[in-house]
Amino acid sequence: MVWIPAGLTLILGLWGIRRQDAVWRDEAVTYDMAHRGLPDLWATLLHVDVVHGLYYALMHGWFAVYDTTLGPALGDPAGPAIGLRLPSVAAMAAAAAGVALLGRELAGRRAGLCAGLVFALIPLVQQYAQEGRSYALVCALVVWASYALLRAAARSAPDRRASLGPRPGADPPRGATGRTPRPRRAPWLVYAALTLTACLLHEFAALALPAHGAAVVLARLPRRVRRSWALAAGGVLALLAPLAVFSTSQSDQLSWLLWPDPRQLLTFAALAALGCLCARVPVPARGPIGLRALALPLLLLPTVLLLLLSDLEPAYVERYVLYYLAGFALVAGAALARLPRPSGTGDVTGSRPRWGLRLGSLVRQAKWPLAVVALLAALLPVDIHLRSPDSRVDDVTAVARAVRQLSEPGDGLLFAPSRRRIWAATRPQDFRGLRDLALARGPVASRTLYGTELSGDEIRARMLASRRIVVAGDPAGQPLDTNDQELAKRATLRSAFTPCETRTVRGARITVYARVGGPGGGGHC
Repeated sequence: MVWIPAGLTLILGLWGIRRQDAVWRDEAVTYDMAHRGLPDLWATLLHVDVVHGLYYALMHGWFAVYDTTLGPALGDPAGPAIGLRLPSVAAMAAAAAGVALLGRELAGRRAGLCAGLVFALIPLVQQYAQEGRSYALVCALVVWASYALLRAAARSAPDRRASLGPRPGADPPRGATGRTPRPRRAPWLVYAALTLTACLLHEFAALALPAHGAAVVLARLPRRVRRSWALAAGGVLALLAPLAVFSTSQSDQLSWLLWPDPRQLLTFAALAALGCLCARVPVPARGPIGLRALALPLLLLPTVLLLLLSDLEPAYVERYVLYYLAGFALVAGAALARLPRPSGTGDVTGSRPRWGLRLGSLVRQAKWPLAVVALLAALLPVDIHLRSPDSRVDDVTAVARAVRQLSEPGDGLLFAPSRRRIWAATRPQDFRGLRDLALARGPVASRTLYGTELSGDEIRARMLASRRIVVAGDPAGQPLDTNDQELAKRATLRSAFTPCETRTVRGARITVYARVGGPGGGGHC
């Protein structure tokens, strides 16, 4: 039964995985970093994005295989969409399997199946299953770490509670004494290894530790078990500490964050409220840690703690704690499993004809399948939107295509602001023949994500020596950078160039400018 949710997640992840070959800027960063040589990657991580270093290294190995085998076979050599997203699809399928397994151990087989299916159908799960970033993998690792916690607690708890999922009325295991056995090290090492790997992939996975700690406390486990968890969690934090301390020197990477997106807050609030309501449905305890003790802290604590942290310094984005959805799926699945099953029998009365009994039975049996179909139909527009280019903030592929169509060989090229140079990372062939007027050193040579630019005066001089310039910039209404380079770009375009043609694509505006007057005459549109 565990494989049904995993299979559904896999199917949903593969459906529309290319997204019309659209790639957004964060995925472009993944592609660029994964295709750097390991020495160049290491040198870059010392300056920027070290928090994603392990993920980039894993993707480097993945693309070393994909680019020479699966990529050509799938017809994906020129567009990296499939290669970027396949690992996330597989990871989210593993997460769905883990949720189903957790639900089965905590509340029974039917609850596990329902929990896995709920998880697979959540739109956010489908969104990040098709995202070339680390969040699906982190989610899967936290889910499986939660399962490892369950197993470790079960093997370390008193004998009469050591078996997960006992049947009502079952005899205790032979030799059961009720005493707390000496905690076994191996299960706790597995738990620590999974949690540490998740944290190394993204530091905010550490927010799962308070949720696990709350589960251990709420379950009133023996002192030895609590001490074993504390040692495992302490080991994770100790090994994570060097990375966390070093990454604080790169904290300006979060400078783009402001107060949390209201839509994301509303999504969390709705799921949290619904999850708490589902948790009111009584579920018999099946092991040392109960369903509510594990699921509710996992649903609530990571997001709440990140929001509290954001009150000091903006840091909240829902994908950073995506694994909270597993907590919601567990309580929702258990609640669904406790709903009355369709019955094939009814109140037989002498006055009711037999065909009426059969019709009533058919209606009752069809009630839940019809409810599932109705739910899928309601989610279909959202699912279709998630598989369109408009579901992300920009479309790197559309930007590259527009630049190629509007430009002529020898034209100047500007990215405004400079961080939009990442738009050229996945399709450099569309920018060949153009002169990047502001570039001083490329991303690899400068050990940065976007390269370094010349001074404002040097950029102005290069611009004035060009007759046509293609500007790839943010759409209207976005905040403008105020450094010398960006001020020089805007001032020179206003004073010495005239716009010829503008094309707007998802998250970008591409404009061709022609020189007005100047030595040798102006440019042409």
